[in-house]
Amino acid sequence: MPSNITLRVSGARACFSRAEFKTERASYEVITPSAARGIFESVYWRPGLRWVIDRIHVLNPIRFQSLSRNEVGDRIPVATVRHAMRTGDLRTLPRVAADNRQRRAATILVEVDYLVTAHLILTDDAPAGDRLDEPLTIVTRRARRGQYFRAPCLGTREFPADVALWEGPPPAHRLPDDQRDRDLGLMLLDIDYAADRASRFFHAVLRDGVIDVPPFVAAAVRP
Repeated sequence: MPSNITLRVSGARACFSRAEFKTERASYEVITPSAARGIFESVYWRPGLRWVIDRIHVLNPIRFQSLSRNEVGDRIPVATVRHAMRTGDLRTLPRVAADNRQRRAATILVEVDYLVTAHLILTDDAPAGDRLDEPLTIVTRRARRGQYFRAPCLGTREFPADVALWEGPPPAHRLPDDQRDRDLGLMLLDIDYAADRASRFFHAVLRDGVIDVPPFVAAAVRP
């Protein structure tokens, strides 16, 4: 069985928020490796395993759309929700005030379509003697059937993703000439949980519609 798994990830809208924007949402031009890892984990995840993104094929033209959304400024504490669930008394849940809604602009992607290739590795938490054969069999079966543990999304929960196992050579992309080869600049690679949740970036380059993702420990990764 091959050690790499390729998923086709598509959707009508996506927003992979740039880290440098604080209040307004502005998406990267393509899916980030960290967002792609989250999609793989929605299909299959367990302690002792970690998905590593190897390659991203961009199939559809990169198109942006600007819109405005109403967002809630505060969240209900988890402990309050759990207390209401235990007691069955919903009157303890605070209601969101009308003046607590904030109108914010967002620049999102539309009609996205990617092929994402990744492989599994064992972490330090994996039991001694653990192997990757069984997890790879399980994830292949689940992806082929369209099963997942939680609904996969394209950056935010409001933008659902269509996910399917891809077997065989990648299809030809539909990128225009000015998008096939492009320097995308610094892009979020992933979060380094061992270093106090520090963000790690890499220099993303699109070459004939393909981004080769460096290993997390590579010299190309920047804090």
